[in-house]
Amino acid sequence: MTITEDLQKLLDILPQDLQQKLENHPKRDNLVEVVLDLGRRPEARFPHAAEYLSETPVTQAQIDDCIQRVGNFGGDNRAGIEQTLHRISAIRNRSGKIIGLTCRVGRAVFGTIGMIRDLVETGKSILMLGRPGVGKTTALREIARVLADDLNKRVVIIDTSNEIAGDGDVAHPAIGRARRMQVSKPELQHQVMIEAVENHMPEVIVIDEIGTELEALAARTIAERGVQLVGTAHGNQIENLIKNPTLSDLVGGIQAVTLGDDEARRRGSQKTVLERKAPPTFEIAVEMLERQRWVVHECVADTVDTLLRGRQPNPQTRTVDENGKVGVVRQLAVVNGGNGHLANVEESFLATKPNGWRSSGQMVALPPLSLDRERPTGRSEFDRLLDESFNYSESIDFTSRKQAGPNGEDLPLHIYPYGVSRHQLEQVINVLSLPVILTKDLDSADAILALRSHVKNHAKLRQMAKARHVPIHVIKSSTIPQITRSLRRLLNIDDPELGDDRELQLLLHNGSDDEMDALEEARLAVEQIVIPKGQPVELLPRSSQVRKMQHELVEHYRLKSDSFGEEPNRRLRIYPA
Repeated sequence: MTITEDLQKLLDILPQDLQQKLENHPKRDNLVEVVLDLGRRPEARFPHAAEYLSETPVTQAQIDDCIQRVGNFGGDNRAGIEQTLHRISAIRNRSGKIIGLTCRVGRAVFGTIGMIRDLVETGKSILMLGRPGVGKTTALREIARVLADDLNKRVVIIDTSNEIAGDGDVAHPAIGRARRMQVSKPELQHQVMIEAVENHMPEVIVIDEIGTELEALAARTIAERGVQLVGTAHGNQIENLIKNPTLSDLVGGIQAVTLGDDEARRRGSQKTVLERKAPPTFEIAVEMLERQRWVVHECVADTVDTLLRGRQPNPQTRTVDENGKVGVVRQLAVVNGGNGHLANVEESFLATKPNGWRSSGQMVALPPLSLDRERPTGRSEFDRLLDESFNYSESIDFTSRKQAGPNGEDLPLHIYPYGVSRHQLEQVINVLSLPVILTKDLDSADAILALRSHVKNHAKLRQMAKARHVPIHVIKSSTIPQITRSLRRLLNIDDPELGDDRELQLLLHNGSDDEMDALEEARLAVEQIVIPKGQPVELLPRSSQVRKMQHELVEHYRLKSDSFGEEPNRRLRIYPA
């Protein structure tokens, strides 16, 4: 990296004794800012420390002398030194008199955007996030220079506080061939943004510190006109923008949506949920956590949607070492909706360990489908992670003590089936090794599993359950997928990864090659076409028994399917959600 600065010009505005002390200071090259407050000792601030420059308090005459050597203070109480990037900010008393100065060193750092140069060259709009002092403006200045000089684009910088291109009418050479438009008053920044697009035909607009609703709307207008936008906003992460009603439009805006009953059940959520209102203004977001460590969200829309669904996104973490080598790391999230990252699986799992049977270590992966021909194991990533996390704990004999269910009941869970196929229930319990016992005694039952139609027409059953304080869990039809989901819900177990071979094993009747081929065909159609592409798919003709299995598999994915055609060419059609 190459760093250019005019530090001497900033030191020249300070009182003589402070100039001499800073000129001979060993940390002179790392100076961040000098603070002068009336009646207090002058202070020099460095990246990781601060120290007093004198034991004598600052006088009003010294502050006035400094003010005379800098440019005029604007409506944002900022001034600059001509042909430099330094910024002098004022603190005023109630009558408007300046009683404090913050003299911040401005540096042009060439090469600072090496971590995201590939993103800059894509032509997509980029939003830089980070706390004050992390280097957002420096990165913005370098992006403008690279776009103008290296990529030969027409770049216009909206420089409200003259912080990007320096004070004065002539822009600082650090911005290269980019042009700069100054803003007379900070509250007019949004108007200058629109004016730049209408009058100067830019390909790229660079804007620092988007902070008002009008500026956010102006940014959206610019992006929708096909102009690449590069901007900054205060906030450490995208979550800060989502929760900020003023700036949430930068990431698409948030609105409350009321779902229908079927959609709410399919999502497993409440009927009122938060969703993104529109496409984000910025397609890429960069969270500047530290000067050498940035988190990159390559698709802001996907990140916002993921956060609104209560899950954690999987962004890139980019770092740069002393030799300028860029490293890119992406942490994988736990499958099946876990909120931790792969590297934090053990910690996050143990921290939320329930008291039920899953904490006992009995939740182990079942063997793969046993068929005549060779099949892949199909063992889900979730099972592997669980096994690894259990291996960290000592082995305990859990058979000697009682386990608690999700509602405090002892395990195994005693379930009273009513109107539900007992054969299918036993099949699900055995294949998935669930800690459930079917009972014919209502008094000993922990829960009732019944068909909705039977419960609706059986008032006596409802009265008996209410008198015994036994909850009733209803399912719409007695099918393998619905029985499986209801038992998992009773035991408070997350749904497994779709396509798990244990789920396929539940749907098989005799395990023949024809049945396996049919289920595999349906699974591939759903996972590779229907869900990702949103297109309906027709399967090959099958017998009625095999089609029934395919229908159940599609229901397992919570999709809809119909049979059509005449025998022997009757086949399945799968529809997207």
